[in-house]
Amino acid sequence: MVTNIAYPYTTHYSKIADDTTIAYIDEGAGDRTLLFVHGMANYAMAWKKNIDSLKNHYRCIAIDLPGNGLSDRNEHPFSIAFFAWAVVRIIENLRLTNVTIVGHSMGGQIALTSVLTYRGCAESLVLCAPAGFEVFSALDKSLYANTRHMFEFMTSDEQTLRQTIESSFYRQPRQSDGMVKELVALMKTYRMNYYRRMIDACITSMMNEPVYDSLNLVDTPALVIFGAKDALIPNKMLHHSTTEKVAAEGVKRLRNATLLMLPDAGHFVQWEKADEVNAAIHKYLSGGK
Repeated sequence: MVTNIAYPYTTHYSKIADDTTIAYIDEGAGDRTLLFVHGMANYAMAWKKNIDSLKNHYRCIAIDLPGNGLSDRNEHPFSIAFFAWAVVRIIENLRLTNVTIVGHSMGGQIALTSVLTYRGCAESLVLCAPAGFEVFSALDKSLYANTRHMFEFMTSDEQTLRQTIESSFYRQPRQSDGMVKELVALMKTYRMNYYRRMIDACITSMMNEPVYDSLNLVDTPALVIFGAKDALIPNKMLHHSTTEKVAAEGVKRLRNATLLMLPDAGHFVQWEKADEVNAAIHKYLSGGK
């Protein structure tokens, strides 16, 4: 676990297996618990602007996925299935009830995998720019892997992280500078090659553990939120589609889902449009009131 970086909230830890300890924050109170799951190469503080508001109505728990943030740095498979298992173990360990899993990007695909694999683990979902709505062919995977490896050869991990975060915003707000600095500082605490192995495994897993064909089996109600200016979904290198089309096709396959498209927002929609996202989540969970 990392000890030289502190979050602005009290950090708690839960041992979910002999070799797996999760760092998490636990703010607010209420009959419903929001369990926030961050995206790839990110951390619990990706939800700070949401927790600061929603903790007035709900118990808000944001986790650092294994290998990320302040959680342990042990060797893990770093697969979508593994992360989904970790999410459900946190729910069991903390004896959470009335759970809504709130996932961003890869965290959205993790949330979908969680309810598909562990039926009844959550009462509802909120998916912010979720991965998993795109379909990748064998050729797509090969082309993307080759291009990614060439890009990584030419750039440092820090450059890659900065570029990824910056491209996640349509208009990068000034407050996001602190997030970038903290993520870079966290990245520098990884032992050699651990960080890159984790990222490679996460990308491979997102492509090799698709949920698109199983979306029609998801009976958990879901609110899906996308920024209309998302530069990461769809993958511009591989797919000549639009964010609106990918979002609509994914939501159409879900049994009980509501789609909200927010203009002038990118992939990090819950940060760029925090007020709108927070209001939408509260309205959705309170039955439209």
